[in-house]
Amino acid sequence: MAPAALLSPEPPVVIGPATKKATRPSSALPQSLIDGARIAKKDTFNAAKHLNFQAPKRIYTMEEIGLEGQGISPHAGSEPFSLFNEEAIKQMRAEIFSDEVLADCQYSSTFNKHMVRGMGPAYVLLILGMLVAFTNFTSRAPFTYAAWNDPEVLRRISEVAGIDLIPSIDFEIANINISVNGNPQPVPEQQVPSNEELPAVAWHYDSFPFVCVTMLSDCTGMVGGETALRTPSGDIMKVRGPAMGRYIEHQALKALGGRERISMVTCFRPKDPMVRDETVLVGVRGISDLSELYTQYTEYRLELLEERLRLKRKEERRRVVAKRPFDIADIRQFLKEQKAFLESMLEEIIEVD
Repeated sequence: MAPAALLSPEPPVVIGPATKKATRPSSALPQSLIDGARIAKKDTFNAAKHLNFQAPKRIYTMEEIGLEGQGISPHAGSEPFSLFNEEAIKQMRAEIFSDEVLADCQYSSTFNKHMVRGMGPAYVLLILGMLVAFTNFTSRAPFTYAAWNDPEVLRRISEVAGIDLIPSIDFEIANINISVNGNPQPVPEQQVPSNEELPAVAWHYDSFPFVCVTMLSDCTGMVGGETALRTPSGDIMKVRGPAMGRYIEHQALKALGGRERISMVTCFRPKDPMVRDETVLVGVRGISDLSELYTQYTEYRLELLEERLRLKRKEERRRVVAKRPFDIADIRQFLKEQKAFLESMLEEIIEVD
């Protein structure tokens, strides 16, 4: 898959939740939900055993929604598709509702009352003589973490997205939104509200280039729950698959009916270091452990910069061997892009009062 060009229109401005600092939920989840997620035996993720990919019936393009040339892929979003089998979902639910995860990883915001975030590996800084390195020392959700880092899973997600993707940072494996209806009732068709009356989350842009929303609940009897995309012309369209939410204005629609709605949102970024990375933290800063978030963000961004400089140096060496003249304009443009890359980091790594 060819990488997107580095030059593009300015990305949209992201507006985050009013919550400024990590906040725990004010109410507990139902014990029945927690007990119902327990399983007798925990398993290790195996794509051959746990993957159940079925390609989406349709993929929407950026051109179709009036945003051609924006973003990092020609694909805007897709129809829903199967990715994991039922056994994999049970393993993920068991990790989400484990005592350790619920004790350490619950968050709440003005966007979502109950969330589980940052349940992947926790990191510690090791200093050994002159060597400084980050290492993870605990894994609260090894099955879920392994699933989203599995090469076959990433290949399928990238296939739908139209560009090679990798998870953004470990803290974003994953964001689980949890809502519970204590007294579910069937929803008569004549009582189903219109799209405009069903917002679960306000219109917004994501902090990360691509997101994949995985439903972890039984959808029987459920109405709604799609992602609504708003085009530049003002038209509304609904999708359920991966969407380039950093560049497309969208909102989650409420799901009516059903006892629960548990959705896992996993964030991705381009695998190719030369593809522009317009990740911002404004949408997640107030619902994250800042030390973990800033550590992982800084680490991967510096790795990107390091790889870009290494590749540019190799390109310059090839130029010299080929006896081509020095290209002042090209080098200046490259340096301007890296300067902007570093300046964007300064805008994201800030003190929070």
